[in-house]
Amino acid sequence: MIRYPILEPQSTIGVTAPSSGVSPALHDLVHLACGRLKRDGYNVICGDTVWTQRKAKSAPAQIRAAELQTMLQDDRVQIIIPPWGGELLIELLEHFEFNRMPCKWILGYSDTSGLLLAITLTTGIATAHGTNLIDLRGQYSDETTGMWQSVLSTKAGQSNVQHSSPFHQKEWKHDSPTPCVFHLTEPTCWSSIPNMDIRMAGRLLGGCIDIIRHLIGTPYGDLQQFREKHIGNEPVIWVLENCELSATDLRRSLVQMKLAGWFNGCAGIMFGRSGANQPVDDYTEEDVYRDLSEDLGIPIVFDIDCGHVPPQMTFINGAYAEVEVAGGKGVVKQYFNP
Repeated sequence: MIRYPILEPQSTIGVTAPSSGVSPALHDLVHLACGRLKRDGYNVICGDTVWTQRKAKSAPAQIRAAELQTMLQDDRVQIIIPPWGGELLIELLEHFEFNRMPCKWILGYSDTSGLLLAITLTTGIATAHGTNLIDLRGQYSDETTGMWQSVLSTKAGQSNVQHSSPFHQKEWKHDSPTPCVFHLTEPTCWSSIPNMDIRMAGRLLGGCIDIIRHLIGTPYGDLQQFREKHIGNEPVIWVLENCELSATDLRRSLVQMKLAGWFNGCAGIMFGRSGANQPVDDYTEEDVYRDLSEDLGIPIVFDIDCGHVPPQMTFINGAYAEVEVAGGKGVVKQYFNP
């Protein structure tokens, strides 16, 4: 069975950096985000790792793991939101005590998704793939990003509904900030293979494919054990996003996942928008999706609101979801079923 944390009003948010911390030149971004959350009624506690960054990490793996564990065991803290992702979260996993993981939310994406998926697969505790702390620093959040609070406040046994965004961001313009952080100028269009209306249902799992592919073959990526212990024979919908992989590297990673059995019992796969996916010898991302759909005999939905091209929905690892895609629009209903 799956266990779901609950976000309550005026909760205390713990901010720790299990991957990258924030260099001094960017500390103002953390202060802005924390100030915004405090105005919304939350309490915020920042750990030491948030403020340091050296050699592609906030601190040595043991220190990152210890601070994360301390915050999780702190009765005041109800949710953990890292400042952002990074590069070397995977170093932390062997030092993290999964058997002491309390039923609390961890919210984030990018490198953080390695921790999120590992926790859900190992413990059956739901985790939240969505916004990170830095992207909450605006005067307000766009409607899609802002759904994180509503989704994480859903009680066990209840459900929540999210709709595809009307617009997404084409490029970052850090020298031209907006009240909601993002520059949402491009019409959003969810596409699918086959090119038709899509309906699918199953347990959500996923994250940044650059990161979670490295869980394959480790104790933290045991899909078979997760199925047997937590969801039985229920189908899975994978939600994946590509940060830096070329089209051929994406294809290699997906084939590896298939060969490792990660797509057994898969009802469909959803891919987030990506600024990567560079074609190789005319082999494009859509070729990748088409080949995968033919390999597995399942629908593929792509350019969804997930990942490094904002805004993004809040997807819950472990939740049961019904997904409908029609006319370029998508609806995701997540049920917090055991």
